[in-house]
Amino acid sequence: MSDALEQLLAYKNLGTVIFNEQFNIVEADKRAHEIFVSIGPRLSKGNLLDFFPELIGSEDFLNQIIQQKKSDFHLEFINRSTGDERSTYFNLLVLPDKQPNHGLLILEDATDQALAAQGLNQQRYELYLYKCDPEFRKQFLSESILGNSEAIQLVRETIQKLSRFPSATVLLMGETGSGKNLAARVLHYSSMSADAPFVEINCAALPEHLIESELFGYEKGAFTHAVTAKRGLLEEAQGGTLFLDEIGEMPLSMQAKLLNALETKQFRRLGSTKSIEADIRVIAATNRNLQNEVEEKRFREDLFYRLNVVSMTMPPLRELGADIMIISEYLLKLFNVEFKKDVRGFTEDARHILLGYSWPGNVRELSNCLERAMIFTDQDTLDASALIISGTQARPGKHQAHQWTVPPGGIVLEDVERQLILSALEQSDHNKSKAARLLGLTRDTLRYRLDKYQLS
Repeated sequence: MSDALEQLLAYKNLGTVIFNEQFNIVEADKRAHEIFVSIGPRLSKGNLLDFFPELIGSEDFLNQIIQQKKSDFHLEFINRSTGDERSTYFNLLVLPDKQPNHGLLILEDATDQALAAQGLNQQRYELYLYKCDPEFRKQFLSESILGNSEAIQLVRETIQKLSRFPSATVLLMGETGSGKNLAARVLHYSSMSADAPFVEINCAALPEHLIESELFGYEKGAFTHAVTAKRGLLEEAQGGTLFLDEIGEMPLSMQAKLLNALETKQFRRLGSTKSIEADIRVIAATNRNLQNEVEEKRFREDLFYRLNVVSMTMPPLRELGADIMIISEYLLKLFNVEFKKDVRGFTEDARHILLGYSWPGNVRELSNCLERAMIFTDQDTLDASALIISGTQARPGKHQAHQWTVPPGGIVLEDVERQLILSALEQSDHNKSKAARLLGLTRDTLRYRLDKYQLS
């Protein structure tokens, strides 16, 4: 072996084994011993075929390499099981050695490469299943809604039922940051084909004069600066889903035009007399109480009933109990990857803070809190001191205005919740909106609780 090759092998951290034409090991360097010792006997003077039986059957070819009649022979990803039930993978490359009638075996630990290749193949297989197998897609997507609480299980069950009816109009309700956007995407991808479009418009983000042209599109010359024709989002969503986020913010004038398109399943671009079929599924979302908006004449009653074919309320984070930690652990993994850190969990004080805080901004606020903590932490666990909530640094025992304790005899939590709801109703003279505000709930969530305890 030449000096240049020795330097290259050392640089690449590869082991070398020199053997003769009888395949007896003449010499093995230190790195070869280190690579091989993790899975079994130490490489020593013995027969190469005893250590690497994968070479059996290739003896004639190997002899031609020794005689420099052939240039090389290689095997990739041969594996050995270790004592801890893991597998180690090797790459073997056989070359002629500078010594006459000798061969050079180059040994590479390829475990990381093999596991990465296995992971990539698994991802490709899952992507294939995702595209071709609707049942796999439904299962895969349902797991993206994290948590084991009763409220989350109800969300999953509702999505599962709706996945069988891809044309059903759905109204998603819930507080800001509670996951309505995620639920809309899961609803779409679990019921539509993998290539069906998902088109989203935030009704609160566009000025009133732009919403119509964005939704319906326009023809060239329809208005000043319309120098080319443009497809609207209704056209872009053909055969798929149109997601109308913050539908409660849509101006009344546009609500009538949207209702007409939904009822007739047809629409026209601005400046056109040609009708276009609207083969779309509509999912709408709002953090407002649309029934109250209807009563206050800020939302059309007929559009509300058209959208409210099936309604689903996303529970606020504060009602999910231990699910808060499941979501936090998931976010921690994401931020570890993003920030190239290895934070392995939360201290007890941090867990106490996360579980005790009311999270008015829901998952969005939790995500922002953990992202900020991950940016600045240098520890391997997140402590309470790293958590900044509502602009202040969280401290154990200081995160709530009231500290509730369980009496020695214990309690029935549902009885306590029922009594609190009754108390809120009494204080508000049975005004459900006021009672919901006293309890820090939405009106829809309170209605769910009233039905649960048969108080309505």
